[in-house]
Amino acid sequence: MHSSIIEIDQKALANNVRYIRSLIDEKVVFSSVLKGNAYGHGAPEMVEALQKLDVNHFSVFSSFEAKEVLDTGVGDFTVMIMGDIDPEDEDWIIENSIEFYVFNFDRLKTMTEKAKRKSSPINIHIELETGMNRTGFNKKDWKQVVDFLKENSEHINLKGLCTHFAGAESISNYKRVQDQRKVFKKGIAFFEKHAISPDKIHCSCSAAVLTFPENNFDMVRIGILQYGLWPSRETFISHLSKKKEQEDPLDPILSWKSYIMDIKPVKKGSYVGYGNSYLAETDMNVASVPVGYGYGYSRSLSNQGRVIVKHNRLSIIGIINMNMLLIDITQANGTVNIGDEVILIGENDDLEITVSSFGNLSSQLNYEVLSRIDKDIPRILK
Repeated sequence: MHSSIIEIDQKALANNVRYIRSLIDEKVVFSSVLKGNAYGHGAPEMVEALQKLDVNHFSVFSSFEAKEVLDTGVGDFTVMIMGDIDPEDEDWIIENSIEFYVFNFDRLKTMTEKAKRKSSPINIHIELETGMNRTGFNKKDWKQVVDFLKENSEHINLKGLCTHFAGAESISNYKRVQDQRKVFKKGIAFFEKHAISPDKIHCSCSAAVLTFPENNFDMVRIGILQYGLWPSRETFISHLSKKKEQEDPLDPILSWKSYIMDIKPVKKGSYVGYGNSYLAETDMNVASVPVGYGYGYSRSLSNQGRVIVKHNRLSIIGIINMNMLLIDITQANGTVNIGDEVILIGENDDLEITVSSFGNLSSQLNYEVLSRIDKDIPRILK
């Protein structure tokens, strides 16, 4: 038994998927982004839950992640690798009809040669560089890409033409994203002019679906929204204002829970935990919880984090160490016992510790908080 568990709320997930689908055209494919262990939620658990909701297109970063998804999914579904491919996995990718991004000639030529030898075509998405300056074919290379695709058409299935926007979650990036959109549209026109027709055109992540819905094209790649969170505070406020909604339409799907491992009295004037960062100013009761930064609970929450125990919001005191944190249970008036549940992220009636508040206190993005949670902690669908 692990010292904590992650619970995934399937009803909340269903609500989020319904809402996201209400934002896109019925014909637009919903690709669920499961990179980073499904943003810390657990990729196998998310695949199982999402397939129940008829989501059957999954985007991952690496071939390692693709194997995990392929091993979990059932029936007819698609796996798309957006980034890293281990050379040892290249044959496996072809043999299992995995789709993958191509953003340089090295990958394009290597995988095409393997496809020829195996007499089995590769399923690729050509990524265009439009201004992110991360991965993608530069404009000067587009003609060479077109020529290569035509010369090797019997060995290549062009599943997509795509790009990624650099910061659609912030108005400060508006001009840059607008410039990217212009370049991408030129790229689409260029490939069309040369009679290259991808199955799908896609560029929108969660933030872009909210801010530039006119560019959803044939598929959208949804990450943070499906988990019930927003790309930024700015996109949340802007979207609610635009839709004239008063309440958050999304529900966070993750709860992180542990338990009280020990309780002990501490005398006034004593230091608590490592070093001397916390001094007991009165007699108090302190409880230990077997979770620390080794499991993804940020050390920067020392002396400022909060947890929920038995309808009490309690303070973390002292320095968070690798496997343990300490909380002040004095205000609970003796109602807290060893073995009681401790909510690290989640809610209990009218009390809640959100991922966003958790992140704000630790100066981390939602994405960062979630993806740092230890992969070995059990994820449970509820």
